[in-house]
Parts: sequence; structure tokens; C-alpha cells
Amino acid sequence: MDNEQPHQELVKCVLVGDTAVGKTRLICARACNKHVSLSQLLSTHVPTVWAIDQYRIYKDVLERSWEVVDSVNVSLRLWDTFGDHEKDRRFAYGRSDVVLLCFSITNPISLRNCRLMWYPEIRRFCPQTPVILVGCKNDLRYMYRDETYLSYFGDRSPFVRAARKSDLVMPDEARAVAKELGIVYYETSVFTYFGVNEVFENAIRAALIARRQQRFWMTNLKRVQRPFLQLPFRPPKPTPPEVSVLTGSHPKDMLNMLHAQCYTDLVLVAGNIRFAVHRFMLASNSNAFHRLLSMDLTSDMGARSSSESSMVSSTFGESSTDFNDDTEYLIRNDQKPAVRMWEQLKRRSSYQALPTIEPKKDVYRDLHHPVFHNIRVVQVDEERNSIIQNQTIVSLSKVITAKAMQQCLMFIYTGTIEPEYLQLEEVRQAAEFLELPQLMVLLSNTQSNESFMNDETIQHYTTCMKQNLEKYCVDNGMYADITFELDDGRVRAHRAILVARCEVMRAMLNGDFREAHAHTICLPGVTEYTFHKLLCYLYTDEIPPVSADKCLNLLELANRLCLPRLLNLIECRVIENLTKISQSETSEAVELCLKLLEPVKLHNAHQLAEWCMSYLCVNYNSICRHSPKSLKQLHPDNQEYLRENRWPPVWYLKDYDYYQRCMKEQKLEMNMNKKNCQNDNGGCLCFSGGKSKNRSDGATKIPASQDSTTLFQSNPNSVDQLDLEMADL
Repeated sequence: MDNEQPHQELVKCVLVGDTAVGKTRLICARACNKHVSLSQLLSTHVPTVWAIDQYRIYKDVLERSWEVVDSVNVSLRLWDTFGDHEKDRRFAYGRSDVVLLCFSITNPISLRNCRLMWYPEIRRFCPQTPVILVGCKNDLRYMYRDETYLSYFGDRSPFVRAARKSDLVMPDEARAVAKELGIVYYETSVFTYFGVNEVFENAIRAALIARRQQRFWMTNLKRVQRPFLQLPFRPPKPTPPEVSVLTGSHPKDMLNMLHAQCYTDLVLVAGNIRFAVHRFMLASNSNAFHRLLSMDLTSDMGARSSSESSMVSSTFGESSTDFNDDTEYLIRNDQKPAVRMWEQLKRRSSYQALPTIEPKKDVYRDLHHPVFHNIRVVQVDEERNSIIQNQTIVSLSKVITAKAMQQCLMFIYTGTIEPEYLQLEEVRQAAEFLELPQLMVLLSNTQSNESFMNDETIQHYTTCMKQNLEKYCVDNGMYADITFELDDGRVRAHRAILVARCEVMRAMLNGDFREAHAHTICLPGVTEYTFHKLLCYLYTDEIPPVSADKCLNLLELANRLCLPRLLNLIECRVIENLTKISQSETSEAVELCLKLLEPVKLHNAHQLAEWCMSYLCVNYNSICRHSPKSLKQLHPDNQEYLRENRWPPVWYLKDYDYYQRCMKEQKLEMNMNKKNCQNDNGGCLCFSGGKSKNRSDGATKIPASQDSTTLFQSNPNSVDQLDLEMADL
């Protein structure tokens, strides 16, 4: 042995076992402090032997071999061996102080060979050397079904396969072999680094105890303790599955709504160009349009619905009956020829009667305003659905050009303008008159070559736009043109945004269904709570918090309307609610997950079902304790999955129970030895007895409480006290 020092014990540790069980990896982890990735561990195995001369060549390897164990300076020298059975390992066994008998936890044959081949060979060459049974790769006991682990075997040779549950060696099986051989058992993993330092530290203790029996005069070995019990490895707690949300199409849908001009109720006339738009969009996002369109002309229009109230006060000017020539020309071209009565009857529902409402008198006002010249409210009969509705026509002054107005409308609907448009001053002037401050900021950034700041401006406007839509349109139903009859009330909405945001609504309201001609649509089985969440999504592309006990109807409605993004958002909100509930000490979250697990699958909420299953697996012990009846009501396949994937697993609970029993027995044994030492006052030859012996025992004996503390501190995996954790189970 090289580099021996006078006050240092040198321990030779030999590792033996079948090939590919992990001997060399274990040596490199201890001697070189080498951490490996999963891809490196799963690479094709090449038989290697770690050379012993590395202690002489590399100074850092030699320095890392020095260790203090129970106040004894030790230099640990590791010897690797080939795993072939026919190799001659006589030289490696020579003068060995301890032998580690290694096997792979995913290879039961390697454990069988430990008993039938390797242990007899060790005893043939090292009859008195202490032996320790070491189970390598214990991380695969829980990783064998990990998706990342399984992905490495997708394109590999058919002769290489991933570990299966049937391949695993459980702790009680390995302990039974160790008990049969009369040796101790430890487990290690170079991937998680569990037990790497612990197994070599206890191997040193076993070697020093054997040396103390042969050299009883060595005083520096009196403090060496027996190998510690290994705290069982608890698999890490499974992380909840992540929920992915589809990318929203709200800006695109709003732009399509502007271009499609479906169910428009406002016409803006700029010169010879007209823009068919929606009152609710302009009134909720522009203060100028909000004041203009919120004025009341009910006295001039006759009896009308409150949502169809007129928009302009008489203070803007006197009444008149005619537009200017350009506007009259646009209105005449816009009017459709009269539809025959037979054509109307064909498009009407079987239950609808012929129209009996006589057309109201049109209203016209001149406005003393720098932007708005005049306003006219007329009644039009849409040929598409035979619905008579009010149409508001506003003529703009020449201060705002048609192209500038087009950019302003695009910004109101989407928060952006056309990047190739260059007449920014015209747009700035229009934005100032229409009171669009965010558009003015966006134009200023562009003109000052600070376009990189526009993303924040657009985001700010989009947020404000969605808040205004929820405030004015969803909550108050401003300028709504359709009513939904629900189980517990009535809710108003806008056909335009329903058609733009939902394909099922588009087919229902634009097709030949009777709902296309109705002012009121009945939705049985839908409550106001559920429909409000749906409208929030259609108008804002987001939803407010959702209670877990009220989510099933909302999931059913989202699935019926074919809205996958809404399904994802509901899943996220429900998981947030369940996570908040789970922080309390009650079992309410477990009950809700049991209640939701199977129904949500019927509505294609598979991510929520996966999260509930993961949560139930982690809290399986709580289910068995508080909700055994609900567990038995699940489908047998779900019950089987929960049993197979419960955390902590059954093998860990058994191993931890064995560990606790051993700790109690060890504590009782130490107490008995302490009493025997106090009662034994005799001496022999030159050895001290009586009080001096008691003092010596008191100086060299480590109390039981200190042993227990050392047990927990020596295990790198025991971050928390497992007694507290098991109490939570």
C-alpha cells in the first residue's frame, strides 16, 4: 500500500459481483466524486475495471480516500474486479479488510449468484473478512415506469429493454439472502447518490471492528461503533402533471369579426367609405364613442327595449330629416330590395308568426361636434335571418380620413395597426379625437424608433379592452341583441362575438336552425354561473376562478360547444382551487378528486383527470383512512392503478417498519449492555475494573440518543424526520 502514515488506518475494500451490476460506477462515485446523468447510466455497458494505481497517479483521488470515522483517521483503498465467473481474483482478495458483495436490484439472477457463487468464493480466499451485501441501482425501483427513463429505450436494439416490475428485487428479498449468509445489507444509487458514502463508511466500521478483535491493544479503535442501520430510501414524491393550455386566438377572432361585418349595428361614414362595426366594441373601448352612443333618444323612437335605446342627446343639435348627398347615396345603395313573403316564410321557424311590428320612424340629428357630423337611427330587416333591428349611422367630419379611421377601428378590435401604413400623423389626429390614448403611445413609440416598447403597450391595451368587455358587455349586457333563457335566469349577449369565437354558435346562429331567427334561445341544463364563465371566455379569452364542486356543468358545456382552450382553462382553474383546498388539514380535496376523477373523463378533461389521479396516488393512505367507500366505488381499473402507483409504495412502508423494529431492538440491547456494565465491577490481570472501568465505559460508549442522531445524519437522503412524515400518512 502506498502513502501509509503512522497515525492512519488503511482499509482495503474489494468489490465483487456479476458484470454490469454497477461496481465500477459505485467506486467512481466514491473515489472520484463522479455524478452521472441518466443517459450515461443507460449507455451500452462496456466491462471495465477501476485501476488501483489511480491512488498513486492522481493526488485528488488519494486525498478523497482520507476519512475520519468514529475519531479514527482512515484511508480507504477501493479494489475493482471483473464480473466474469471464470476470472482468477486471488490477488484482489489478498490482505483485504472488507468485501462488498454487489448485485443489481433490477437483476434477480445477480442476487442468486451472490448466494451460490460469490459468497463461497469470498469465504474460500477470505474466511475471516467481513462481507457486506450491496444492492446497486436502487433508483430503478421507482424509475422503471418514468417516461424519461423509458424514452431512452425507444430506438435501441430489441435485445436491450427497460427494467420491468417483475425484474425488481425488493428490500425484504435481499435482506432474506443477507440473513441467510449472516451479513448486513445496504442499498446504493450513483444516480441519486443515495447510500454511496454511507455504505463505504459502514464498510470501514466493519473492517476496523474486525481489526480491533485481532489487535485489542490498539486504543484508537475503541470508539469504533458497529455498522449503522440504513434508513430506507423513500422514493421522491411524484410531481403533479403539468397542464398545457392551447394558444388563444382572440386577436385573430376579433379581426375576423371586424372584417366579416356580421350582425353590425353601427355604420361609420367617412367620405365615400362606410365602416360597418359593432356598437358594443366601440362604446366599451373609446370614451368618445361611449358618450355618443349612450345618449337616449327613446322619446323619438317610440317604445323600445332598453338595450336598443338611442345614442345621442338633443343638445347636439336640432332634428332634421335628410343626410347630405354622399350619405344619402350610401344609404340608398345599402338598402336591399323587398323580399317576397314566400321567401320569408321559408326561412322562418315553424313556430314563428309573421311580423306584426310596423316600422318605426327614423331619427336624425345634426351634431355640433368636431368629429361627428350627424347621427341617424333606422330600422332594417336583415334578409339572412328576418330580424328587424335598429341600425345607427354616424357621419364623420373630414378631420378623420377613411384610412385613418380604418387603422383606429383595427386598433380598437385587436390592439394593433397595419405595420406598413405610413400616414401616422393622420392616425394620431384621429386617435386624439376618438380618445384612444394607448394608440397615441404606440404611434409615438413607432415615430421615435422605439417600436420595441410597443409590445408592452399592446399588452396593456388588450388587458384594458378585455376588462371593459367583461364590465360593460358580460356583466351589463350593453347593446346586446340576443337573450339566453337558462335554468335560473336570463343572460344577454351579442351575436357577433358568439359567431366569431365559437364555431358551434356560428352554425346555430348563421344556419337554418330556428335559433337563427329567435331573439331568445333556451339552454336547458345550464345555469347563470356556468354561462357567465362561458361568456367571460368568449369575450376575454380568460375565465375567472372556478370552484371544483361546480366545474362539471362548465366542462360539459365547453365540451358540447367544442372549445378545447376553454376546457384547458377550466382544468387550470379547478387545479388551482384543489391545490388551495389541499393546503388545509381536511380531506376535502381528496373527496373532490374522487368525485371528479371519472366524470371529467366523459367531458374530455383528461389533464384534470390525470392530475386528480396523481393527487390520489400521493394521498392513497388518506383515502384508505377517510374515504374507503368512495375508493371502492371507482372503476376496477382505476382502483388497480391507484394501488400500483401509490406513494409511498408498499415496499417502502414494509422496509421502514422493519427499520423501526430494528432501531427499537438495538436501543433495548444498548440499555441492557449498559446495565450489565454497571453491575460488573470485577477486573482481570492488568485491566482496570470497578469505578475506573465504569469511567472508561462512560468515555467510550456513545449514548443511544447519540447513535440515533448519527443514524439520521449519516444518510444523505434523510432530509426530514420520517417519523413525522409517517404520522401524516
